[in-house]
Amino acid sequence: MYKTPRIVTIGGQGKTNCIAIGGTNPVTVQTMWKEGIIGVKDDSNALSRIAERIEQMKSLGCDIIRFAVPDMESAESFKEICKVSSVPLVADIHFDYRLALKSLEGPVSAIRINPGNIGKRENVEAVVNACKDKGVAVRIGVNTGSLPKDLAEQVETGKMTRAIALSETAAREASVFDELNFDQVVVSMKASSVQETIDANEAFAAKYDIPLHVGVTEAGPLIIGVVKSTMAFCHLLKEGIGSTIRVSLSSAPENEIITGVEILKECGLRKGGVQIVSCPRCGRIGFDVHGFVDRWQNELLSMKKDITVAVMGCVVNGPGEGKHADIGIAGGDGRAIIFKKGKIVRTIDAKDADTVFREELNSL
Repeated sequence: MYKTPRIVTIGGQGKTNCIAIGGTNPVTVQTMWKEGIIGVKDDSNALSRIAERIEQMKSLGCDIIRFAVPDMESAESFKEICKVSSVPLVADIHFDYRLALKSLEGPVSAIRINPGNIGKRENVEAVVNACKDKGVAVRIGVNTGSLPKDLAEQVETGKMTRAIALSETAAREASVFDELNFDQVVVSMKASSVQETIDANEAFAAKYDIPLHVGVTEAGPLIIGVVKSTMAFCHLLKEGIGSTIRVSLSSAPENEIITGVEILKECGLRKGGVQIVSCPRCGRIGFDVHGFVDRWQNELLSMKKDITVAVMGCVVNGPGEGKHADIGIAGGDGRAIIFKKGKIVRTIDAKDADTVFREELNSL
């Protein structure tokens, strides 16, 4: 029913961190850098901090990171960031095609443009020609706020749904790239509605073999955004739609990555890594589950271990409820226990919980 997407390589310019998407390749997880990068070019400390955080994002399971490039100074900084990143980076361009050309002077992995807002066709052609020369892919991004006038009018008069208008807009934009004999293209159609996101991607995937980047845009704060993204992604991924995903949250990019990876795991599309199970806490609480999980979550999820970790609130049920876990922790009355496969292996003072837990974790 749906087209098998062609293969597109996110990389180029001699980059060693290229990623192939589409075809039968694994679905990739993306996020977006959420701070400005003006001045980074001339600030080695800032550049080092960005490179370090990119590595942390990679360890959580991030495959691609997009950076907003709103001006020439940001473009210059972006080029330097590309040089120190082990993760493929995408330049997000709006309005001024020259920002894409400037970004392409560095080892950028892909360019994201909305052809509808960068002016004349020759501007698109200039970007495409430069991408051809560098072997760099393009992501065509369209959303409900940038529909062509004729399609927007049909939506307003009820003659066309916004989802179909999104799909038709993407098809029009993609046809320009076909005319220019450029097939290294990915399409994204973003709506803040779960159903419109599903409908638009289904309509496009039924007609075209272009890989799709799936996301619910402006999904909202952490909980609301996770719910919306999970509903849309699980539906589409189970149909074989979506070569790459981004969970858009009003939250840290790390939370976007963690959510995206967990969605892929639950859909059976990514395996391995640390699985955390933790109790919600109740009136019997004897151990600060929330605090412990907050301290350990990102570090655990970054580990190259295929294990289950249980964090339980009390010693009454902890080892029993977490007996399937490779390692777990629970506590009460100033004490904590470390258990493995349901058997208690250490009983310690609660103040030593983190230190002893690390010792036992490292022994696995």
